[in-house]
Amino acid sequence: RYPDLMVGGSTVRSYVKEVREVYQIEKKVNVRQYEAVPEQPMGKQLQVDWGETKQKTTDSKEIKLYFIAFVLAHSRYKYMEWQTSPFTTRDAIRCHENAFQFYGGHTNEIVYDQDHLITVSENAGQLLLTAEFQSYVNERKFRIHLCRRADPESKGMIENVVKYIKGNFADSRVFSDIEDWNHRGLQWLQRTGNHQVHQTTKKRPAEVFLLEKQHLQPVSSLLSFESTSKQSITRTVSKDNTIRYKSNRYSVPLGTHQTKSENLVLIELKGDEQQTLVIRKESKGEVIAEHEISLEKGKLIQNRNHIRDRSKGIEEFKQ
Repeated sequence: RYPDLMVGGSTVRSYVKEVREVYQIEKKVNVRQYEAVPEQPMGKQLQVDWGETKQKTTDSKEIKLYFIAFVLAHSRYKYMEWQTSPFTTRDAIRCHENAFQFYGGHTNEIVYDQDHLITVSENAGQLLLTAEFQSYVNERKFRIHLCRRADPESKGMIENVVKYIKGNFADSRVFSDIEDWNHRGLQWLQRTGNHQVHQTTKKRPAEVFLLEKQHLQPVSSLLSFESTSKQSITRTVSKDNTIRYKSNRYSVPLGTHQTKSENLVLIELKGDEQQTLVIRKESKGEVIAEHEISLEKGKLIQNRNHIRDRSKGIEEFKQ
């Protein structure tokens, strides 16, 4: 009724509270039910999250530090890395490589929050990874599980590790330089973080890790970051054998969509002005489709080779 009325959030809350009292309107409380999650098998899952702290420095100033934390879901074996600037996708990839070297391998699955470093957008319910991180995942070949946005309970294990690092390692320590800080961090992991008996498992993470390490996927030598810079990103092939890119649909060959498979393809932009869309099933596989990118919206861009020859019957195509 009053579109020009400017009020703050606290004013609205106070008003609603008063209305509830006057008209005796009860506030409905939705209680979320939880159940215990079975222990993950060895080598199955790694959880990752980011955090930040403010630390006192040796010259009595204050500095903001940023860290990435990793924890193996079975053994609770932890790894962390710190830096003085906010993380970029390239930093995240570098730290993943260091973590894989630290662990001596990687798990089948890695769990993340919907972080801006690895996810670029949510397209009609489908989460899209940033091009750089998607390219990295393709090379290292691990599966990604993204938790719902603003839902810390769905990855409680790593949330607890982040709190533990802040409350135990970072609390009361004085910062001098980042190399020294990371070195002390590794010493703390060896002495405390991975040595002390875990409250849930009642075992020392370092001892359980000796068994879990044998179940990790081996990693080759450190990955060159140049190899992850190719601009490729995944798309899902829909039932009508098309993929979506920037509000348009582009065809792929008939039969690309399979009922019982993941139906993921890799897309890549090429050309001087990146006007050509190249579609592959694997990062270095053969090109299954190539289209000129349309600047319009809501269009179907279809290659005539991708549609069914109407002169033949469906049975012939099945044969």
